[in-house]
Amino acid sequence: MATIKTDDVFSIASFDPSKLAESFRDFAEKGAQQSKEAYAKLKSAGEEASKTLEATVQTAQAGSVEIGLKAVDALRINAESSLSHMEALLGVKSVAEFFELQTSFLRKQAEITIEQAKSLQETTKQVAEKVAKPSKEAAEKVMASFKAA
Repeated sequence: MATIKTDDVFSIASFDPSKLAESFRDFAEKGAQQSKEAYAKLKSAGEEASKTLEATVQTAQAGSVEIGLKAVDALRINAESSLSHMEALLGVKSVAEFFELQTSFLRKQAEITIEQAKSLQETTKQVAEKVAKPSKEAAEKVMASFKAA
């Protein structure tokens, strides 16, 4: 029959507290380093988002002014045209001349309105592209960083 030594069964395996402390220190240092890196990335992302928002707001403000100026210019042109037409109508000598002036005015106003609408549409498109550009660039940068990671 095999004899079992009781001191083998109840003995504590060799335990080195210095290795435990060293492992714990390594774990804590890695955790702290990862936390610092995550904070740095978060801080950087926050700063980039702030810059992007600021650029977007500035671009939107400038674009709103540009669109507003276009609209005011269109109103000015239309008002001047209407006043000129009214002056011309005051000098009308016949019904035929009245209808000719009126038809010509309406045709000209329709053409001007179409051109103004096209111009305003193009300006609005350009402003929208300018406003979206910082956000688009920021999104592309974030996606590139995810692909790199």
